[in-house]
Amino acid sequence: MAKQNASKPYGIGIVGLGMIAQFHAKAIADMADAKLVACYSRSQEKADKFASQHPCKAYSDYNDFLADPELDIVAIATPSGYHLEPIEAAAAAGKHILCEKPIEATVARTDAALAACQKHGVKICGIFPRRFTPAVEETKKAVDAGRLGQLTLASAYIKWFRTQEYYDADIWRRIWSLSGGGALMNQSIHTIDMLLHFAGDVESVSAYMKTATHEGIEVEDLAVATLKFKNGALGTIEGTTTAYSKTGHPAQVQLCGSTGSIFLTDETLSVWDFQTEQPEDQAILAKYGANAPKGGAGAADPGSIDYRQHLRNFQEFTTALTEGREPTLDGPESRRAIALIEAIYTSARQDGHPVTL
Repeated sequence: MAKQNASKPYGIGIVGLGMIAQFHAKAIADMADAKLVACYSRSQEKADKFASQHPCKAYSDYNDFLADPELDIVAIATPSGYHLEPIEAAAAAGKHILCEKPIEATVARTDAALAACQKHGVKICGIFPRRFTPAVEETKKAVDAGRLGQLTLASAYIKWFRTQEYYDADIWRRIWSLSGGGALMNQSIHTIDMLLHFAGDVESVSAYMKTATHEGIEVEDLAVATLKFKNGALGTIEGTTTAYSKTGHPAQVQLCGSTGSIFLTDETLSVWDFQTEQPEDQAILAKYGANAPKGGAGAADPGSIDYRQHLRNFQEFTTALTEGREPTLDGPESRRAIALIEAIYTSARQDGHPVTL
């Protein structure tokens, strides 16, 4: 089982050494209570190259990787449809798990992953870095404090762009079985997760989707959905990778209620407007408003994200392990966006027929 000595840093190993693994390594390097001890790829050459960039032990045998005595946490960074098997093996080896979004490509495979963790008594944490930006935290505080009054509209807009070359580069991005979906499951899921974080669970959904501009892909590059939330609010989701922009359109979550409105635009608060103002509102706007510094969000370039969001996500997990509690993004919490997106796909395949969650 993981970490016995409270003063010993958690040893983290990364599985899958594509682009996102670079952000994992950068985040781990900045952690005070963890260190990168190992990496795994089916290609020893790829593992050796990664280990030369981010000093750690390189493995091409997964069983040997899991047997590393320094390993406490496995960070899963493989393509979405390749998460379940390494999670099951890591859980059986007594390792805690950090897993890139989505936990798996379908709800059924997600549930199997969570069941494996429960069976073996290890904790799993989803990687949804945007949850840990200061503007998101301020928004959540305001919503929970009731500053919006009765929530009436809650919507997410992800009008991003991906080139044909992006899809051509990796087969997993193009097919359902390995990706779980396209613009919604792989790009929009972070913003959809935040929408649920603020507005609560969805009762029913009606949706449409299509492959509009990209060639040779099974998955959608364009989808729209209308939502009915359990709290009575209504909303929409628009997600695409067809919205051309040189710099990328920011993702938005828009929340409107009877006594306030908040528009979250990437990492900034473009609207922070309440019937009853509080003394801290001006300071919040000055720090996180439209003129605040903006980090990379990946709207046009998937390699431009800010690794510090991963750092906050990872740090919350190790803190939860040390404190013996569940992480903020535990299994059930990480599952919510996957379940909603799967319901959207079900509705879209039925020409917009409403689906109850």
